[in-house]
Amino acid sequence: MPAEDAPAGPAPRGPTPLEKNRALEEWLRWQLGQVQGRIRELEAQEAEERRRRQQAYAGLHWKIQPQRSNATALLHRGDCGTYPVQGGFIGEKDALVALSMPEVEPCPICRPETGLTQG
Repeated sequence: MPAEDAPAGPAPRGPTPLEKNRALEEWLRWQLGQVQGRIRELEAQEAEERRRRQQAYAGLHWKIQPQRSNATALLHRGDCGTYPVQGGFIGEKDALVALSMPEVEPCPICRPETGLTQG
């Protein structure tokens, strides 16, 4: 019997439902990884923006370092790194009052008095 008369074998078949679902699962896992990566990027961007806003706010305010046993209290700019306490900021009027008190001195590093205006 010639070769062309022989049966060609089983016809090529498409993927089975199980193969299709496994491929779909793999693709969905990849998609989930992409979404999770984007969420991490957006969270990092939001955290950086929050940090920038807090830093800008601190730069426009002042803070008082409490009096220590052998030194006077110090007035700092809100963003002074020598007294890195977050929160407890005071406004310009309160900073002016604090500087007028004999037990409060301006920080020699950040020089908070240069940002204060009388009036």
